[in-house]
Amino acid sequence: MGGVAGKIIGLQLTDWVNFLAGFGAILLTFLAGTEIDKTVIKKHFWSSMSIGVVGFLAPYVAVLFYARYGVGWTWQQAQIAGISLSTTSVAVVYAVMIETGFNKTELGKIILAACFINDLGTVLALGVVFANFDYWLALFGAVTAAALWLLPRFAPWFFGKVGHRVSEPETKFTSLVLLGLGGMATIAGSEAVLPAYLVGMALPPALLADPELPHRMRIIAFSILTPFYFLKAGSLVDFHAVASAAGLIIIFLGVKMATKFIGILPLTRAFRFEAREACTRPC
Repeated sequence: MGGVAGKIIGLQLTDWVNFLAGFGAILLTFLAGTEIDKTVIKKHFWSSMSIGVVGFLAPYVAVLFYARYGVGWTWQQAQIAGISLSTTSVAVVYAVMIETGFNKTELGKIILAACFINDLGTVLALGVVFANFDYWLALFGAVTAAALWLLPRFAPWFFGKVGHRVSEPETKFTSLVLLGLGGMATIAGSEAVLPAYLVGMALPPALLADPELPHRMRIIAFSILTPFYFLKAGSLVDFHAVASAAGLIIIFLGVKMATKFIGILPLTRAFRFEAREACTRPC
C-alpha cells in the first residue's frame, strides 16, 4: 500500500519528509524495545538468541551465495542483497502485535527479542561491510553505553519531577534522547534504530511510573510518523524495475523465506514450542 500511495500522491522526498519518516522508524523501534521483558528474556535467553542468530544467518548466507554464484553479481552486490534480505521488519511485526494484543504475551516478547537479535546481526553486518571505523564510531559507542547506564537511573527521577503535564516533558525528553543518539549513529555510519531499540529496553523502570507514556507515544507514531515512513519507502520503489526483475525478486523472496523457515523451525521444536507457535517464529 505504501508503494502505491507513494506513487499516487507523488511524494517528494524533501528533508522534512525524510526526517518524519526516519523519526517514525526510530520511534516504532523504541516502542518495540519497551515491550521486551527482561525476565522473559532471561528465562528464554537461549531460544531468543539462537532463533535470532539463525534468523539472520540463514537468509544472509543463502541469498549471498545465490546472488554471487547463481546470478553472477559481484561480492559487494551479493553482500548488499544478503544483508537486505536478512533483516526483519520490526515496524510491521510490532504493529501486528499491538493490533492483536500479542505484545503482552510471553511468546510475543520472545519474538520481539529474537527480531532484535536478528536485526542486530544485520546492523553489525552493515557496519563490517560499509562503516568507517573511526573516532565517530567509537564516540557513538561510548555515548550509547553511557546513555544506557544513565537512563534507568535518571529517567525515573526526572519523570517523577516533571510529573504529568500538558506540555509532555517525558515525551520530549525521550524524543531528544532518541534523536540525539540516532543523529550520532548516522554520523558514525551506523543505524539510528539500533540505539532506539536499546533505549527502549533500558527505559521500562521509568515507564512503570507512567504506563500511559508508551501509549501516548504510540499514538504519535502510528497516526503521524509511521505513514511517512511507509510512504517514503513506497515512493522509492521503481515499478518498472520491479516488473523487469519480477522473476528474480520472487526467487530472492523464496530463498529468504525458505531458509529462514527451515532454519528456525527445528529450533522451535528443540525448545519445545507448540506447533502453532513454531510456525509464527520466522518474523
